[in-house]
Amino acid sequence: MTDLPLRRGLLAGIAAVAASPALPAFAQRGAALPDFADLAERVLPAVVNINVSGSNVGSAGRRAPQDRPRGPGAAPQIRGAGSGFIIEASGFVVTNSHVVGTASRVVVGLQDGTELVARLVAMDELSDLALLKVDSRRPLPVVPWGVSSSMRVGNWVVAAGNPFALGGSITVGIISARGRDIGAGPFDDFLQTDAPINPGNSGGPLFNTAGEVIGINTAIYSPSGASAGIGFAVPSDLARPVVEQLIRGGRVERGWLGVAVQDASEAGRGTRGAIVMGVERNSPAARAGLRQGDVVTLLNGEPLETSRALVRGVALLPPGQTVRLTLTRDGRPQEVAVQIGRRPANNG
Repeated sequence: MTDLPLRRGLLAGIAAVAASPALPAFAQRGAALPDFADLAERVLPAVVNINVSGSNVGSAGRRAPQDRPRGPGAAPQIRGAGSGFIIEASGFVVTNSHVVGTASRVVVGLQDGTELVARLVAMDELSDLALLKVDSRRPLPVVPWGVSSSMRVGNWVVAAGNPFALGGSITVGIISARGRDIGAGPFDDFLQTDAPINPGNSGGPLFNTAGEVIGINTAIYSPSGASAGIGFAVPSDLARPVVEQLIRGGRVERGWLGVAVQDASEAGRGTRGAIVMGVERNSPAARAGLRQGDVVTLLNGEPLETSRALVRGVALLPPGQTVRLTLTRDGRPQEVAVQIGRRPANNG
């Protein structure tokens, strides 16, 4: 796996951004480009700036030049900035967990200049998502979730957020690729976009042209520290159920099989799917009779292209649910029913 030099959060200075790439052929021929002004006007009120401070605010933070220890032995204060968006009028705000880190103070800034102190409800580091709550005397503007699986490579998207702590901004681009694994965690399934995303955009929404959130901007590939036209967003289909669990109970419960797996193609099997490299003792997989060497090709009838697809698919299911695995063992296909367990907290 190729490691990408990912830059998250706010940099100390503002880097120059290269000129925009050449217009596509249809624009050169004089066809009208889409106008995103109405969309921006509609969604920006629900996009927020997030300012954090504390002795450790995570990778979104930076040490500000004016920050100094406040007394003998005092830890230096670190300030950082990121983005987020409001999903409920009562004040629930979604952002990245690396934006808030272990901040001692989080302030959410609205587009009209209002600043509200936020409380961290919960976070899920495996998906890099955090849920904040602010209190307001009036209902807050919200943006709706969209369906990321409906997005196609080439579809227009709009990224909104707080780049370089400059405040509410939008950039426009397309979906460049789907299903990207960038080595950030076990459930990598990122949308890739060329909409310029810069430090400070972390946690901000990626919209489709209907103004629905289909991704959460999380990381960039950048040799320079500024946008290189390759950004990554957590897809809404992964983020939404995580956020809903955080709202309900403050934690995320994921399904678990208890197997070590590898891509079957990488193991020289000449097929797609996940080859079982090991089975944990007393795990759901062990109780169901899975064995080392089994090649799992379908999960509840859905084809599995890779081992990561199996891990993700099981993790999205509630513990206790019985799933049907189609596998090949000793050259013969068979089906195995497995009652999945609860993913251990230390199983990252």
